[in-house]
Amino acid sequence: MSNLELPAVVLDCGTGYTKLGYSGNVEPCSIFPTVISCSGGVKQRGSSSASPLADLDFPIGYEALQVSAGNTRALLNHGAVNSWDDMESFWQQCIFRKLRCDPANHRFLLTEPPMNPPESRERTAEVMFESFGVAGLYIGVQAVLALAGSFASQGLSGRPLTGTVVDSGDGVTHVVPVVDGFVAGSCVRSLPLAGASVTSFVQRLLRERGEPIPPELSMEAARQVKEAHCYVCQDMAKEFARHEDDPKKHHRKHSMADPRSGQDVSFDVGYERFLGPEIFFTPEIVNESVSPLPRVVDDAIQGCGIDARRSLYGNIVLSGGSTMFRDFGRRMRKDIKGIIASRASAGAQEVDVNVVAHYNQRCAVWFGGSVAASMPSFPSVCHSRADYEEHGPRICRRNIVFTDA
Repeated sequence: MSNLELPAVVLDCGTGYTKLGYSGNVEPCSIFPTVISCSGGVKQRGSSSASPLADLDFPIGYEALQVSAGNTRALLNHGAVNSWDDMESFWQQCIFRKLRCDPANHRFLLTEPPMNPPESRERTAEVMFESFGVAGLYIGVQAVLALAGSFASQGLSGRPLTGTVVDSGDGVTHVVPVVDGFVAGSCVRSLPLAGASVTSFVQRLLRERGEPIPPELSMEAARQVKEAHCYVCQDMAKEFARHEDDPKKHHRKHSMADPRSGQDVSFDVGYERFLGPEIFFTPEIVNESVSPLPRVVDDAIQGCGIDARRSLYGNIVLSGGSTMFRDFGRRMRKDIKGIIASRASAGAQEVDVNVVAHYNQRCAVWFGGSVAASMPSFPSVCHSRADYEEHGPRICRRNIVFTDA
């Protein structure tokens, strides 16, 4: 096997978590928070270019959170890079410490949010080719990759990549219509609510109810409650009534260890279970200026050409950890159908609304990248090192789109 027959590296850096692994795999080999210790950084190591011999003795991800406690820096803010020095240090750790690979022997597929500025793409190319010397680089739009991942998980092939992607991670929620593999740029919508918003709201509710949680553990407690107990209800008023009629049935006890004292902290979880994710559907409970997610989805689709709308309603693909709440897709479909019905004229043909959830939903973007980087055509759509040396970083301003799953 020649070096360039080795599997491509697929690197999906989200605001909350990074997924890292090799093409052809169903799941990433490593998932960890997209944070770096404040003691890290290329400039602090006194090296302007990263290499396997550079100092890797600084933590990222979970190690940074454990070692540095609150002394960490987030690398991305709503998908935008905060510091390119930190980003390069983070990638260096991903390549040389997490994967332990030689980047000169692998093509790389990186992901980007919709409407990412071309200058950011150029800077990414500079770091990848000049600092790490990668064999090839492809930068894919997260929504398109999530759509490809959804098609692959359903066993669909040879079909145009058309659908509406609802991608909700930790920092932001994007609604991205994709038609024949191309993002309908003018119709992309975003919602300033995502996983971190749910965590903060659950934290606030627990605090207001006076649960016996030490202040320094309140955020972690809220995160655990969100992941272990939260679900999406179909009607908020009815759900309140159910909890009030039989709290023993619907409320839960949650326990967690206090890392400082080693003792267990136990508290009750009640209305937070459904009120946390409810912010996507009734956002006025936290922010009166934000529209409900189903209405944002409808608005994005209505902005597209009339010929594409039925296909976009018929393939609404959920992507990201914050779409994993139980019955999230069911509520989304119900509310979107209600919006369409309120607008339809008498005798109008019914619009089929299909919300797609699949087993790779949490890592849909990474999985889609793994699928794309495994395709026979991938080497031809990658920008090679020779291309970069001839044309410079501007060559990565545009990336050929995969039009089939």
